[in-house]
Amino acid sequence: MLHSRDDSPAQQPMPGGQGESAERRLIGRIAASDMRAFEQFYRAYHARLTRFLDRMTRRRGLVEEVLNDTMLVVWNRSDRFDGSSKVSTWVFAIAYRKALKALQRQDEAVEDETLAERPELGAGPEQQAQAGQVRAQLVRALDALSIDHRAVVELAYFHGMGYREIAQIVDCPVDTVKTRMFHARRRLRALLAGDAEDWL
Repeated sequence: MLHSRDDSPAQQPMPGGQGESAERRLIGRIAASDMRAFEQFYRAYHARLTRFLDRMTRRRGLVEEVLNDTMLVVWNRSDRFDGSSKVSTWVFAIAYRKALKALQRQDEAVEDETLAERPELGAGPEQQAQAGQVRAQLVRALDALSIDHRAVVELAYFHGMGYREIAQIVDCPVDTVKTRMFHARRRLRALLAGDAEDWL
């Protein structure tokens, strides 16, 4: 189910086939207080950041707050984007730091009890039940990881980012990212039932 990635991330372009250069142009327009550009940027990143923050925090109530804090930084500080990284790396790094700060303000984790019950569209009842069990097992295993390990797994497997980009986002050396991934995968193998090769 999860397959390893190294330094060849899958680029997820913005709607309309726009790529990195279009995102950089949008950031330039946002720096000039162009609200339309900001709205376009917000729409392009909303789903990706929501998924990342949901998996990072495991607290549904925090996701929208942290997402809004992240986008506020984009609006207020886009003139400080220096182009030394991809736009997505810059935005995910902001979201990561905002999520860490928000989690420090919280007392204890709240488990999303409905996540495992959400059916997959197009699947029959048997497939839905089996997929729900697999998803619930994976969610429990991911929740058992530290936030640093969970962030690395989430960015690599669910957002298609390579180790170098993850290192920029979480602000640590690439070797540290690799070490975190090694320990995270080892922990997941221990937690997940069945043949580990089916998962990782």
